Amino acid sequence: MTKKTTQFKQMLQSDQVEFIMEAHNGLSATIVEEAGFKGIWGSGLAISATMGVRDNNEASWTQVLEVLEFMSDATTVPILLDADTGYGNFNNVRRLVRKLEQRKVAAMCMEDKLFPKTNSFINGEQQPLAEIDEFAGKIRAAKDTQSDPDFSVVARVEAFIAGWGLGEALKRAEAYYQAGADAILMHSKIATADQIVSFMEEWKDTCPVVIVPTMYYETPTSLFKELGVSLVIWANHLLRSSIKAMQQTAAQIHANQSLVTVEPEIVSVKEIFRLQNAAELKEAEKRYLPAQGVASVRHKVLAGSLN
Repeated sequence: MTKKTTQFKQMLQSDQVEFIMEAHNGLSATIVEEAGFKGIWGSGLAISATMGVRDNNEASWTQVLEVLEFMSDATTVPILLDADTGYGNFNNVRRLVRKLEQRKVAAMCMEDKLFPKTNSFINGEQQPLAEIDEFAGKIRAAKDTQSDPDFSVVARVEAFIAGWGLGEALKRAEAYYQAGADAILMHSKIATADQIVSFMEEWKDTCPVVIVPTMYYETPTSLFKELGVSLVIWANHLLRSSIKAMQQTAAQIHANQSLVTVEPEIVSVKEIFRLQNAAELKEAEKRYLPAQGVASVRHKVLAGSLN
């Protein structure tokens, strides 16, 4: 099977627009792959939210890494980690790259803000950006550290988010590209794709461009192809849809004090077992346990519970 890093690099270099979907744990990552997506966005917002903390680097990078390991183990498609600012300076970035490669995470995306970061959709104009040279140094550190030549570093430009214009966005993108970034993620939070259009008209095909159309979701995806965008990230929609479903289910059970109306609307327990690949364990038991081993163990467990 093609390495995950190579799969992701091929997506960046594809002659068509590619799409990846957010996931935040091993189960949601499995669902993303089963849906047919070629890659996964390891969303910082989503992962921190599932921990019940804010998207302000309140979850440590090692806690995020642990979640990523489960996601990577559960899937065969590449993961692009939302690595915030790299969790510190260039030295933190170097260690992060080594740990991501050990876990077969295909790529990382760093944004040019200051640590600790704040989510871009919360008072973005008030968030200071990193100095260009300092952030470019992080990119060079990441590229110098990677051992797999196909591991990708995506540089996320927050100039539009912070209220700067096209000129600043282009200047930063060019500097990060020259520092070795494999792609530029141009971020925008306005309700139209105007900022992305203006950037792409100037940037052309200098290097692959990644976008996150969370706020300009009404823009036809055909426009992204016309502009020459390489990769589109659906950034937080599994998290948001799961929250709505859980809120509705919890409220319904609380109000009715019964499961009767809920059961037909939710997946069966068997579906959970399927997503966990319980069938593989059953087959492995036949191969690795003694002929009477399974029955004997279960008998002892049952006997113990009755004593």
